[in-house]
Amino acid sequence: MELPFFYLAEIPPAAKELVLPEETSKHVVSVLRMQDGDKLQLTNGQGTLVRAIIQKAHKKSCILNAIEVLQTADCRKPVTLAISLLKNPSRFEWMLEKATEIGVRAIIPLLCDRTERQHFRSERLRGIVISAMLQSKQAWMTEICEPVKFGEFVASVSHTQRYIAHCLPGSHSNLTEMHDHETDSIILIGPEGDFTESEIGAGMQNGFKAVSLGKNRLRTETAGVVAAALMCIR
Repeated sequence: MELPFFYLAEIPPAAKELVLPEETSKHVVSVLRMQDGDKLQLTNGQGTLVRAIIQKAHKKSCILNAIEVLQTADCRKPVTLAISLLKNPSRFEWMLEKATEIGVRAIIPLLCDRTERQHFRSERLRGIVISAMLQSKQAWMTEICEPVKFGEFVASVSHTQRYIAHCLPGSHSNLTEMHDHETDSIILIGPEGDFTESEIGAGMQNGFKAVSLGKNRLRTETAGVVAAALMCIR
């Protein structure tokens, strides 16, 4: 039986005794009904994986003894998803959850000409990323960045492989055929209504190649998940 898996932001390299925060402690003791002597796993989202045993089960501050502390290799794929924020925040949150489960390294919210700006709730989105990381049994957390304006961002990108997915007529390469899974990559996904012609032009001038995600026209959040799957899963 797999051990329950939790997030703890601060895990010392030579951890011996660990104390869970109140919210996690409450879940461990009151929801899962775990007791002294039960075992669980922890990660800090930076590759550290701890197997621990409950020394004192308390719903406000559960105390653990570390049995084994490992530093795992980064299992995230070298893929960055730069995608417009959405009018409906729940759709962006759904995309964030799925892209994290798939294993992208970073997600960058874009502010494009047609982006309908919403209040960016960074703590809520970070919580969604943590939950998705634990659900998918990963020890490395997908990075969720602060929103950035499209024009400023495309001029500063240093990724080796650069793609832009848009719906305007013209030549589009097949993403699956041209993507190298071992190379640092980024893909741009636009807002409802797509990128503007000037944004597409700016992307192309900065080394981005137009790519197709398939024959069907996709919603922004769907396109983000499809792109993540095509670039991360073999």
